Amino acid sequence: MRSANRKRWTSILTATMVLIVGLLAGSAITVYTSWSPFRNSRNESRIPVYVAADTSSPGTSASKDFSLDKGLGVVAQSARKSVVSIISTKIVRQELPSIFNDPFFRRFFGPDFGLPREQRETALGSGVIVSPDGYILTNNHVVEGAKELKIKFADRRDTVEAEIVGTDAPTDVAVIKVDAKGLPAMPLGDSEKVHVGDFVLAIGNPFGLGHTVTFGIISATGRGNLGIAQYEDFIQTDAAINPGNSGGALVDMHGRLIGINTAILSRAGGNQGIGFAIPINMARAVMDQILKQGRVIRGYLGLLPQDVTSVIAEKFGLKEARGALVGSVEPDTPADRAGIRRGDIILEFNGHRVEDADDLRNIVAMTPPGTKVTIKVFRDGEEKTLTATLTEREETPRRRPGQQFSRQNPLSGIEVDELTPTLRRRLGLPPDAEGVVITRVAPTSSAAEAGLEPGDVIQEIDRQPIRSVADFRRAAARAEGKSVLLLIFNHRTSMTQFVVLEPQK
Repeated sequence: MRSANRKRWTSILTATMVLIVGLLAGSAITVYTSWSPFRNSRNESRIPVYVAADTSSPGTSASKDFSLDKGLGVVAQSARKSVVSIISTKIVRQELPSIFNDPFFRRFFGPDFGLPREQRETALGSGVIVSPDGYILTNNHVVEGAKELKIKFADRRDTVEAEIVGTDAPTDVAVIKVDAKGLPAMPLGDSEKVHVGDFVLAIGNPFGLGHTVTFGIISATGRGNLGIAQYEDFIQTDAAINPGNSGGALVDMHGRLIGINTAILSRAGGNQGIGFAIPINMARAVMDQILKQGRVIRGYLGLLPQDVTSVIAEKFGLKEARGALVGSVEPDTPADRAGIRRGDIILEFNGHRVEDADDLRNIVAMTPPGTKVTIKVFRDGEEKTLTATLTEREETPRRRPGQQFSRQNPLSGIEVDELTPTLRRRLGLPPDAEGVVITRVAPTSSAAEAGLEPGDVIQEIDRQPIRSVADFRRAAARAEGKSVLLLIFNHRTSMTQFVVLEPQK
């Protein structure tokens, strides 16, 4: 009896395993993708998921090397050789509270007591080798302010020094270099061709553990409005990404680089299945400009776009809720000269379908200045095609208004910036809300005494609307030695309130 039962269960288990193996093997064989190394390539040949177009390239493998018992080992082992650990050292000034500057303390503890002190701070990150002669892609925030950079390769125990070639804070991309030849560069994929559900590997240096590989899928593409960088078009993945993974590789099943791991969304500081990577097409475009020109030069159109909601689409008579609604056009800019008006909805930019305001902002920024582009707009129920020639976007920081007025000015100590559509959404303001957002409040200023904080929005000064930083500057110039009445949107209460600021005595 026992023998009969044993045989029956053995038959059932055998049939089940055959079914499972058959399903897995069937998936591995029938899943296909198309790969092209360049964005504008027309190569649409379908390639099995485990077969690389160029088997001589590092990081690739033939499908015959894949088996269920090895899993993704072939892809992972090849790709991890191209990922490095980065140790950055910064010099940080540590300042004691101002109370310790009192001569009383210096009398007892010495003349240097209370003065700022410098200390070395070490941080860990990751990078990806993208050329055999030592160029490495990583995040700007991994190397920003670093006085010393050291690189550790996957197959070596020692570290080598690296230098920063160039950085781009608006996209959080940096290029560094080591003095070496014949390095295992990772082939670059095409992030335009990735799809939700594609399998990916995340490779990096989490928590300083060294070269670590995690597995997941692409959860979403085109993620923006996250506040991580100025230009955002992130790939979202559930492959485990943790502190230290920044600058590491997001790899497809060809062993090709499709993204630079950058950030996670987490309540606890560790992985919760929501990670973000800069698409390799964006990172590659930034890297190319850094290597050729030493900096990133962006195109400039001269308008303020906002997303098209379903309500806005209905009000404007647009069938589909997409595109970028023009909220304002700056005078004497490419947009103004092209005839773009406030209220136009931009549907296409130089043949590229525009999904939302962030999409338009990214496309314009990555288009070289001097380029003549066509812009399809929706206006008064009709589509029109306009032509504009982009100029160069000025990346120089704005002057800080709070630093150019005397203490007798009630607005002294306030620094402001433009209120962008992203900030409007984040602060819960209506799409048509105007004003300037406070970015800094000096601790000893009248604004600090009145309870103003960064994130509050100045909408009026002395009952006059404030629409831009220029309006704020003009109002501040008139307020010298006088009290002013501000209308503030308080971001903590999500309500407006009037606040009076007096000149400091």
